[in-house]
Amino acid sequence: MDLNAQNADAHRDERSRFTDSLTGLGNRWRLTDKIARLVDERAQDPAPFTVGIMNIDGFKPINDLFGHAAGDEILCQIAHRLKNCLPAGATCARLEGDEFGFLLPLVFDQDSATKLGKVLAEVLSAPYDLGERNVRLSSSFGFSIYPFAGEDNNTLMESADTALYRSKRRGRNQITVYSEEIAEQIKRGTLIEQALRRAINSDEVEVHFQPIVNLSTKMPVGFEALARWTDRELGFVPPDIFIPLAEERGFIDQLTEVLLRKASKVAQTWPEGMFLSFNLSSAQLVDPTTASSIIAILGKAGIDTRAVEMEITETAIMSDPEIANKIMNELRDARIGISLDDFGTGQSSLGRLRDFAFDKVKIDRAFVNEITTDKPTEHIVKAILAMCQGLDLAAVAEGIETEEQAEMLNDMGCGYGQGYFFGRPINAKDTCAYLESLGVLPRGTTIAFPY
Repeated sequence: MDLNAQNADAHRDERSRFTDSLTGLGNRWRLTDKIARLVDERAQDPAPFTVGIMNIDGFKPINDLFGHAAGDEILCQIAHRLKNCLPAGATCARLEGDEFGFLLPLVFDQDSATKLGKVLAEVLSAPYDLGERNVRLSSSFGFSIYPFAGEDNNTLMESADTALYRSKRRGRNQITVYSEEIAEQIKRGTLIEQALRRAINSDEVEVHFQPIVNLSTKMPVGFEALARWTDRELGFVPPDIFIPLAEERGFIDQLTEVLLRKASKVAQTWPEGMFLSFNLSSAQLVDPTTASSIIAILGKAGIDTRAVEMEITETAIMSDPEIANKIMNELRDARIGISLDDFGTGQSSLGRLRDFAFDKVKIDRAFVNEITTDKPTEHIVKAILAMCQGLDLAAVAEGIETEEQAEMLNDMGCGYGQGYFFGRPINAKDTCAYLESLGVLPRGTTIAFPY
């Protein structure tokens, strides 16, 4: 073999080592090599440049639904779009799966990176042609800027990955540029996660209960179970912090099991006919095993499923309506009630009432807050109550804080209410004392386990 042939073979081997075989783009090695070279070039005069990472939101179901050939076709179409819309001098690579990386030598600051991210997101949101069908997808981005987010290729890639992680946590179609503040937030999130995992294993997460009352009699008919957690080092951690964290990091099932088990044990001490209301998270409504898990927990706790309701938000349903509907039907088959929580905050609430079977609607506190001071709000609530009556759905008004609100809702025909006017969330012991004070629970009632 002559020298030219040997050189050609070596060139092909080098190209193959740095090329993604599916899309024809460079691979991770190509991108990191180019980043390292640019870092060396700018070491003496550190002019900024940007590194980015992008992946497709919810790509896995595409392979599951349509097969890997369809998934590969979409990846090739993504690569084609990216190559044709990136600025001059940019490098695009497929890192792995549905994740792509960028080197952007002429993108110098956060605003420019964000603007480019929006352009790319728009381009990638157009339908993908799979022959007999079209598929729409969204994408999330993370960017890091040299030298502020790192002075070598590894650190820049890690910072971009951290920014991408933040984007994914915020939902779909998000763009994040790395900053020290974001890194600190993620670090704190990791600390909270570790502490929460310990708390779950040590049974330290508590359940508090807020009464739901009959607006005519002002007597409680049930309680909503609410998670509360105070860590020895972190102090009180709000549920709107630790519950989404448990969802994002994949251990909401363990948290739910602990909370539902505790709440069920407490509910068994209440008078017959009083119900327990428990919230299901959005992460649980995309997991086909959710219903069987909940039914198993309730069975193990020994509570009558007819005394249990699950609260579900419209936003959670819309993550995957088909799976959510299946879960709801399985729960209803087990005689567990279903409530639509925060009614009125979604964009298609009327459609949800038509498409899904609910037993109860909880009117969002945003309407209740203004019901006595704003005529349009008053008419909206009246319309909601009339609709509930027509659909044979019970209605609960959330966030009642004054007697005037409670009386007005009762006069409108709202059956049930919940809010600080009737009681704040309290622990299990105080809940029993509250029921004893009303004469609906024998004095000296004890809870069946240490709480």
